Amino acid sequence: MVKIALAQIDPTVGDFTGNLEKIVAASRRAAAQGARLTVFSELAICGYPPADFIEKPSFRARCRTAVEELAAATRELPTAVLVGVALPAESEGGKPAVNAAVLLDKGHLLLEQHKRLLPFYDVFDEQRYFVPAKSQQVVELDGVRLAVTICEDAWNDKAFWPRRLYSVDPVEELMRQRPAIHINLSSSPFWHTKREVRRRMLAAMARRDGIPVLLCNQVGGNDSLIFDGSSLALNGRGELIAQAASFAEDLVILDPFDAPPIDAPEEDDTAAAYNALVLGTRDYVRKCGFRKVLIGLSGGIDSALVAAVAKDALGAENVLAIGMPSPYSSAGSIDDSRHLAENLGIRFETIGISGLFQEYAQALEPLFAGTSPDLTEENIQSRIRGNLLMALSNKFSALVLTTGNKSEMAVGYCTLYGDMVGALAVIGDLVKTRVYAVCRWLNRDHEVIPQAILEKPPSAELRPGQMDTDSLPPYDVLDPILEAYVERYETPEHIAQTYGFPLELVQQVVHLVERSEYKRQQAAPVLKVTSKSFGMGRRFPIAVKVQV
Repeated sequence: MVKIALAQIDPTVGDFTGNLEKIVAASRRAAAQGARLTVFSELAICGYPPADFIEKPSFRARCRTAVEELAAATRELPTAVLVGVALPAESEGGKPAVNAAVLLDKGHLLLEQHKRLLPFYDVFDEQRYFVPAKSQQVVELDGVRLAVTICEDAWNDKAFWPRRLYSVDPVEELMRQRPAIHINLSSSPFWHTKREVRRRMLAAMARRDGIPVLLCNQVGGNDSLIFDGSSLALNGRGELIAQAASFAEDLVILDPFDAPPIDAPEEDDTAAAYNALVLGTRDYVRKCGFRKVLIGLSGGIDSALVAAVAKDALGAENVLAIGMPSPYSSAGSIDDSRHLAENLGIRFETIGISGLFQEYAQALEPLFAGTSPDLTEENIQSRIRGNLLMALSNKFSALVLTTGNKSEMAVGYCTLYGDMVGALAVIGDLVKTRVYAVCRWLNRDHEVIPQAILEKPPSAELRPGQMDTDSLPPYDVLDPILEAYVERYETPEHIAQTYGFPLELVQQVVHLVERSEYKRQQAAPVLKVTSKSFGMGRRFPIAVKVQV
């Protein structure tokens, strides 16, 4: 009988003191419940992803001393600790560090295993910083042989993936050494369907090798990335025997050789997307040293969803919503915003911008003489609102949450220094139709989002009678095109053929996407909940001429 604890914690990048406190506290709880080994996630000591902090010698040195501190703090515990950390590379040339897993038992270092497969795609940049491992080594703990891998090292099974990214498979090398258990330390970010893929992949590996597979995954938000946790254990038949919570810290203790199978949790991707956004918002605000947020409430569905996320992330008392009616705002927009604020229990205030807009127009009149009102005047309204929100942000030390969705960001239907101002794009990875789906899910038991907001046609309300469809295709047409082009890199011809849309329409949408790159690269960080979000995982030049 051997009890192993999966300690799923939410570390903060660079917070060595706070991260060590979490690791030691979880190890003590695990030891009190009889665990002989407590497993933590990839780079849990320094936080993931540390990015260019790895290039700082002082950061790498602090990682090394943190391991020594952890060894001393757990010396008297009956549980060994397996944890991820970045360590200085031994070679003088090349990359500065290694991505390591260290096994500490009663103050002694039993294993320092380096990561071999270093991802360099989407949001990952590990080849920029780390030296890959040259070999894999099984380690014994109380006579039990453990195979230890780090995240990507377990993602290259030739029997599971139709196309492998690497020519070597570290797991194959470890299996030749006949381990009894395979333990993977991960910082695997969340996106749509990721949890199911991860579980199926590990189950296939467990069945192939005939030994239990345990994964401890990071939980929490770090900038754009959200880590769902969802740590798990499978027996040698690939059956689930333990499952940690999603989107929350957790401690799960099991005997991998004696635990009975359990049912896989039901997974609702809409609920998961919402819970991910709540976690990502909470951690972004708090890890940046803030407590309060501001939201410009327009009476539309996007700002309504952001307000709901903020309330659940930070508490109603920490959310201030501002309505800023212009000459073209409908009375219903303010009424709907007030109704939403009442449902959420958040504070709602209004600042009329009609007078400010008129003063802008008067100031610009001499230079605008002989021209007709156009998009310029519409954007002025948006930029007035942005200025007001930033003034409140400065005065009350509250972060502004932007309210644009992925559809708008994709085609540039947003205003630089206007509705794009703010610290975090909460729903910037949800296309408009998914925004509606999440809001309907929120209303599943009782009204959160007022029905009037769900039913009204989308409008920026920047000119009389304006509707989104004046400038864009209906969202049930636009969104499939965007998902195919932005997330899956499909060609306009393939999209038109697959969905039956006119090729000219698809090409028009693609043209909007390509010419809006300069806006996206000035946008707030986007919380990532799909396989391809705008931001760090999607890198395109601005000055281009694309033939579509």
